[in-house]
Amino acid sequence: MSGAARPLGRSAVVCGIGSYVPPDKVTNDELSRRLDTSDAWIRSRTGIAERYVVSPGTATSDLAVEAGLRALKSASTEQVDAVVLATTTPDQPCPATAPAVAARLGLGQVAAFDVAAVCSGFLYGLATSSGLIASGMAERVLLVAADAFTTIINPEDRTTAVIFADGAGAVVLRAGDAGEPGAVGPMVLGSDGELSHLIEVPAGGSRQRSAGTPPEPGDQYFRMLGRDTYRHAVERMTATSQEAAELSGWRLDDVDRFAAHQANARILDSVAERLGIPAERQLSNIEQVGNTGAASLPLLLSQSAAEGRLTAGHRVLLTAFGGGLSWGAATLVWPEVQSV
Repeated sequence: MSGAARPLGRSAVVCGIGSYVPPDKVTNDELSRRLDTSDAWIRSRTGIAERYVVSPGTATSDLAVEAGLRALKSASTEQVDAVVLATTTPDQPCPATAPAVAARLGLGQVAAFDVAAVCSGFLYGLATSSGLIASGMAERVLLVAADAFTTIINPEDRTTAVIFADGAGAVVLRAGDAGEPGAVGPMVLGSDGELSHLIEVPAGGSRQRSAGTPPEPGDQYFRMLGRDTYRHAVERMTATSQEAAELSGWRLDDVDRFAAHQANARILDSVAERLGIPAERQLSNIEQVGNTGAASLPLLLSQSAAEGRLTAGHRVLLTAFGGGLSWGAATLVWPEVQSV
C-alpha cells in the first residue's frame, strides 16, 4: 500500500520522543560462555557487541510505560486522545497491552489498542496514529513500540539469541500542518503472507491450540530462516525507501539521515549501499542495543537525537522489515524536539 503526495492540510506531527532499555546488559563475551560462539563471530555476522534484556518478572508493558513517560515529558503534555502500542510480545494473549499502559500512565479512558507487525510495527503504528489524527478522531496520540523479545527467543539458539534484545521507544504525535517540521510524510506499507514461515513462532496461537496436540519441542520460540530473510529484507527496504522518497519529492541525495530498522549490520550496509547513502548519513545503534523488534526505529531516533546525530531540519528517511512478511518506509523533516 503506497502513500500519496498530498496537498498541505491536517497531518500528524512529531512533538515528543522518548526511549527506554532495561538495566541488565549482556555482552558478547557473556553469551559466549553458554553458547558455541565468540565475540568475533557475533560482531562479524551481526555488528552487535552488547544488548539489554529484561529481568525476571519484567514485561513489555513495563518497558512501554517508561518510554511513554519520557515521550510525554518531551512533548510537555500529560494527556493524549489515544494510545497505540506496536509489539510482538504483549503481556498476555488477551487483552491487548495498550489499555494497561494507558492506565498506568494516568491517561484515563482513552482509546488504546495494540498493533502487531513484528519489526515493522512502529511504521504500521505510525500510519495508524497518523490516520486517527488526519481523520479528526484525535488531536494527540501516544505511539509506543516496545518488545521484550528475549522472552520468545530460545536461549540456546545462537542464531537468534545473539541478535535480539529488549527495549521501547515512543513518540507523541499532534495535529498540525503537512508542511511543518515533524509532519509525517507519505508512507509506503506492504506485506506478503505467503512467506510468513520465514519469521514465526509456530506454537501458542489458535491454529496450534485447536489441533488438540501439544506443541513440538521448540515451537514456542521465535524462529527465522536467516538467508531468505536477509534477501527479502534488503530488497523490500530498498524498494520502499526509494518509493517513499519519490512520493515526498526527494532525491536520495536529499536525505540527511537514513534510519533503518536495526536488524543486522550486514542488512543495513547492503540497503544503504543500494540506495547510495554514505556512512555519515546513516543512523545506527545496533552495536550497543541489538535488534529490539518494533522498538528499533523509535529507540534509534530517540538516542540519535539525544546524542546530537539527529537535529532539527534533517530530512529523515525511515524504513523497516519484519515478520508477516511486512515492510514499510516513511519520510519526515526532524522537528525541534528534545529526546528524553
